[in-house]
Amino acid sequence: MKTITIGIMPQAQVRARILAIAKGEYKPKARDPKVWFNSIKSVAEVLSDDNRALLKIIAENKPCSISALARLTGRKTSNLSRTLKTMHNYGLVELKRENNQVRPIAKATEFRIIAA
Repeated sequence: MKTITIGIMPQAQVRARILAIAKGEYKPKARDPKVWFNSIKSVAEVLSDDNRALLKIIAENKPCSISALARLTGRKTSNLSRTLKTMHNYGLVELKRENNQVRPIAKATEFRIIAA
């Protein structure tokens, strides 16, 4: 499984970076972060010990649905669904719709964090 590079930078700087890329003033390097957080605190919340364990369970067991993942982890489906949506918004999990179910797919279990 690949490693995701995460960047930490204030929101205003992230916006300025995105605008510079859009204007062609800056070309991102291949090693640049693809996922950005505003603070170390927000990284710590999304990549808590429990959430990293959850990503590992998803990667190893490849559950066919959120309900199946709930049974594997012992967590409530609603709580798990919220957590997965947050991780999906940051690009850490893919939520693939299949046969009236949503299958979670971990995009990474290892992370490289760069604070700007």
